Amino acid sequence: MINRRHLLAAGTLVALALRLPVPALAADEPIRVVASFSILGDMVQQVGGDRVRVTTLVGPDGDAHVWQPAPADARTVADADLVVMNGLGFEGWMDRLVQASGYDGPVAVATTGIVPRQMAEAEEGEEDHDHAGGEDHDHHHGGTDPHAWQSLTNARIYVHNVLEALIAADSDDRPVFEANAAAYLKKIDALDARIRAEIASVPADRRKVVTSHDAFGYFAAAYGVGFLAPVGVSTEAEASAGDVAKLIDQIRAEKIPAVFMENISDPRLLDRIASETDAKIGGTLYSDALSPAGGPAATYLDMMDYNVRTLVAALRT
Repeated sequence: MINRRHLLAAGTLVALALRLPVPALAADEPIRVVASFSILGDMVQQVGGDRVRVTTLVGPDGDAHVWQPAPADARTVADADLVVMNGLGFEGWMDRLVQASGYDGPVAVATTGIVPRQMAEAEEGEEDHDHAGGEDHDHHHGGTDPHAWQSLTNARIYVHNVLEALIAADSDDRPVFEANAAAYLKKIDALDARIRAEIASVPADRRKVVTSHDAFGYFAAAYGVGFLAPVGVSTEAEASAGDVAKLIDQIRAEKIPAVFMENISDPRLLDRIASETDAKIGGTLYSDALSPAGGPAATYLDMMDYNVRTLVAALRT
């Protein structure tokens, strides 16, 4: 496959033959990758290493559900060699942004091959129940859950898709990308095993929590923690008074021990829920975005590790 480096090398030879200025961009310059949000941007950086220059559209602590592109973002996409997105409906603005930018290069969907979790919409009047061990509360929101990165098993698929996209964009650096991916997958496997051991240390009847929005369904299915949320998969949704009242009743009935804030959500609703039940505020979880550099969740693996440690600390007490 002819990639950007081959084109640059050819351009340099033509320029020398015609005694024209040599193209300013060196043939060994890293490829320019635009990732849709911070978690995915970190995955691309881990696989690409110093052979990629990653720009993230929705940065740390940013909420991709409500993010609005600016003209500068269209220019960033237009200049990219590769665009990587989550898919599963997470970035509702991405198709419009790519079209507006005029970008006609490859767009890799990192969730390709993942079996999506469906959010079945409950029948009117039907009461939903959470069950520790993998099933979670749907809160009357139908559709596909896009938060597939919350399972480290799925993260392996993300890495594979990122690796294939980088190789297609820059085949010369295939050995580098493959070595980086192999090392990263070993870290993912080690963390996955540690998370399973940590969750297993919590009694099954205490593995129930409340979070700001329904972003942890894949985590629930993978690791056996029940999650309830007053709103659905998108932070654009608003919980009705009836939904909140039902949730408060369920927390009391099932003696759910903790509620957790999220770094991208308004904490006031959970403050109210905690004040009207015996559940305690267990801390902040990172769902859709990393923390800024220097924070507790500055990388994807740091985020997953921090979340499980925060969950387990609250549920054990």
